Amino acid sequence: MFLNSKDHPYKASLFHIFWKWQKNALFMFFGASLLIALLHHFEVIPSGGVFPSFPLAVIGGALGIFVSFRSNAAYQRWWEGRKLWGRLINTSRHICTQAIAYLPAEKAQDIVYRQITYVHALRCGLRGEALHQDEHLLRNVADDELESLKVATNPNHTLLNAQMKRFVQWHKEGILSEFRVSDLDNSVRQLLDIQGGSERIKKTPFPPAYGFLATQLTKLYSWLLPLCLVHELGWWIIPVNIVICMSFQMINEVGRVLENPFENIWPALALSAMSLTIERNLRQALGETDLPPGQSPQEVLSGHVLM
Repeated sequence: MFLNSKDHPYKASLFHIFWKWQKNALFMFFGASLLIALLHHFEVIPSGGVFPSFPLAVIGGALGIFVSFRSNAAYQRWWEGRKLWGRLINTSRHICTQAIAYLPAEKAQDIVYRQITYVHALRCGLRGEALHQDEHLLRNVADDELESLKVATNPNHTLLNAQMKRFVQWHKEGILSEFRVSDLDNSVRQLLDIQGGSERIKKTPFPPAYGFLATQLTKLYSWLLPLCLVHELGWWIIPVNIVICMSFQMINEVGRVLENPFENIWPALALSAMSLTIERNLRQALGETDLPPGQSPQEVLSGHVLM
């Protein structure tokens, strides 16, 4: 598993992938090929092999297509999540620009800080993290608003509802024209679409049958391959079997870790980095200079920072 927490920061390396993450599969593939190599060495297995090569080639091709299909489907979920958060970044910047252009400074700051809170709350919701324990959210949310978020069934909708109430109230007070309220309403609608798309990915699990079948077929293949080739390769069947079967296993596992792009694991989307980017951009637009530190793409990809 690609853990990425304060206690277990993930470091991208082949050692971590093959030993700490996939050592059970590694031992199984090694054990299967070693056993069959020993049986062949002591002539328990006929010298001509016990399994024909043509069916094995067909099975290997089918297995490759199957695990690749799962990985491709999982990547589509991951990429859709990234596109949604790209829209979130742009829409947040647009709301900030609207607030600064349409409203007095104090009211613009209120809208912008609530939008920053919305972004951090969405990240926490997608990752199942407690809002009242998130340092990034706490430094932006008003105390009275935090209490309402703790009891809300959907904190993000509560925040957007508060935004719209202020827009309507300021329209009644003559601060916002009808056109500008409509423009802001469109921005809020876009945020709801982004939130709904993210929640759909989060709450719709990938069919588990794909992963189960791919794993079981890979295990079966790890026994059939040595039975087919041990008479040609001898002891070399051990590393060959490990490399081929681990390749199938890793492709399958890539699909598994990409199924939920919002989890706090290394291959998932860098939601914390994107949330901090939004916060830094919006607070800087307000004229602030004391900004929270950001995270560079290189730090996130190397696994040296939390995502």
